[in-house]
Amino acid sequence: METNPPSESRSPQEPPLATPVFYPPEFYAARPRRPVWARFLIALLVVGFLGSVLFNLMFLVLAGMGGLGSDSSVRETFFSHEHDAPNKVAIISVEGTIITGEGIVKKQIDKAREDESVKAVVLKVDSPGGTITGSDYIHHHLCELVREREQEQGGKKFPLVVSMGGLAASGGYYVSMAVGDTPDAIFAEPTTWTGSIGVIIPHFDLSKLLNDHGVFDDSIVSERLKDMGSFAKPLTEEERQIFQELVDESFAQFKDVIKQGRPKFRKDPGSLDKLATGQIYSAQQALKLGLVDKIGFTEAAVDRAIELAGLSPGEVTVVKYKPQPSLASLLLGVNARQPSFDLPKLLEMTAPRAYFLCTRVPALVGSQ
Repeated sequence: METNPPSESRSPQEPPLATPVFYPPEFYAARPRRPVWARFLIALLVVGFLGSVLFNLMFLVLAGMGGLGSDSSVRETFFSHEHDAPNKVAIISVEGTIITGEGIVKKQIDKAREDESVKAVVLKVDSPGGTITGSDYIHHHLCELVREREQEQGGKKFPLVVSMGGLAASGGYYVSMAVGDTPDAIFAEPTTWTGSIGVIIPHFDLSKLLNDHGVFDDSIVSERLKDMGSFAKPLTEEERQIFQELVDESFAQFKDVIKQGRPKFRKDPGSLDKLATGQIYSAQQALKLGLVDKIGFTEAAVDRAIELAGLSPGEVTVVKYKPQPSLASLLLGVNARQPSFDLPKLLEMTAPRAYFLCTRVPALVGSQ
């Protein structure tokens, strides 16, 4: 049987094969070529794009490791008066909730301490307070700054003047007492709220809520008071008494510090007891009660500091301290001091802790 070779004819449904087109050499020779500068520009753009991608990947890795988000120091910025004057008045800011006291505030104090041309300090306070330890830490180092400068100046008074912002309460008032016996040294803005003199140990009894959902405290402790203050059970009378004694001791310390900064209350402790109820006072109320000396803004506090330092306005430059910009803030416009949710602070809420704070809830967002 004879086998015929397969037909090379294509089905009418299939498209015909394309016929290759060949151009003469003259066609390629006639094609215009890009100028050298255009090819260089394109290459530069490609290299720049690839470099940008690589840089951003490296930046994100470093930022994720936490290497670009923190400030290592503070810088000095001009605030008012003369740019090139030989003497300085430094504005140290205490802003937001006070946590440890070892952050930006301490760096500002150190900056002023290291600068011999600083002849006076204005403490700008806008804070609801915070932890007892953090507030006392800041107060201690402010007092140390004043003491060291007075020793260096042979006993000459080193002025520290306070300028209260919108809120200078509890721990914010505590740190303001670094003024000592300086007369007319605490200025409150017309809308300032201050006071809130007192101590609080927040405690939340969630035992009923937990028990209703089948959750029971089954902690294993060495002694009965090891888990005192737990939110998973009510306070016993014994535990309440112990905490009250701790609060009373810290409260007495608070009032002692106020007496150091307010001579009026040293002479009349009873008047301090009457107003140290935890109440917040307006600027006008605080003025009448003797908690502040003057109603005025930062500029008035600066003028008072210059006067106390025995200087004339024309020989003073007023500076303010700000965090050194991080690489993240320079490149992305990120504010490195922007408060962020702090998980460790959330965990600390499970432990009893005393606060100089004008709120019933300790801060989950730390700024100091």
